[in-house]
Amino acid sequence: MARKTPLTIFLIALLLGCSGGGRIVVGSKNFTEQLILGEVLAQHIEQRLGQPVDRRLNLGGTLLAHQALLAGEIDLYPEYTGTALMAILDRPPSPDPAEALSLVRREYAALGVEWLDPFGFNNSFVMVIPGPLARAHGLESLSDAAASGVRWKLGASYEFEGRPDGLPALERVYGLKWDGAPLTMDLGLLYRALEQGQVTMVAANGTDGMLAKLDVKVLSDDRAVFPPYEAAVAVRTASLTAHLGLRKALAELSGKIDAATMQRLNYQVDGEHHPIVVVAAQFLRKAGF
Repeated sequence: MARKTPLTIFLIALLLGCSGGGRIVVGSKNFTEQLILGEVLAQHIEQRLGQPVDRRLNLGGTLLAHQALLAGEIDLYPEYTGTALMAILDRPPSPDPAEALSLVRREYAALGVEWLDPFGFNNSFVMVIPGPLARAHGLESLSDAAASGVRWKLGASYEFEGRPDGLPALERVYGLKWDGAPLTMDLGLLYRALEQGQVTMVAANGTDGMLAKLDVKVLSDDRAVFPPYEAAVAVRTASLTAHLGLRKALAELSGKIDAATMQRLNYQVDGEHHPIVVVAAQFLRKAGF
């Protein structure tokens, strides 16, 4: 039998490293919350399984991350039920979180992907108004805002204005009175516009870090116009089989991140400019891992 040279041994190791038994690869999309969740997942897996994890964070948008998962370029990444239903599966949104999760799980199983139990927060659209204005009119819900007689100056992202589950759905269900056309702007400018009085209502996301810091009121969506966007891990079934202990490690994070916690983590990165690696490590330590 021929003796293996160092080069041969290196090539074999390289091939094994690219197979299903190689390093676990964690992915994420390209915004702060996804980067934090991806780093939390990677650090937690490293701690629990005692092996290094490759990171492919900041992949881009939903379709790029999904394609990387199906192609086996990554083993897992965090995703949202509403996004999976509408952007990937081309299904209508479901207002019931349990039904949305069940639908996503069934459809993704056929693709060789499992959805684990959610992290514990819903990052759906939320409508936000200044705290003093809410207190002056006693406003708690979107129905209250519609019945108040106030003509609202809306600030919204370009995405919210055009998506069927965004502004069109809001107008159809609540019939809010507007003060002119919406001001569309980047998400990062919405809260500044609200603080400066350029707008009186903004369409935000439920885990925005600024919600924990500003004197604002999130109006309850009492008619459930916005579908649930529960965050969970989407992981290749083959990866769960190939890596002993991976399922158990990931399951430990289910239910461990509520909306207030995700807001705080987002603010630590976007508002206080802490490194994502440090924010993820601090979260895991405080969570008892």
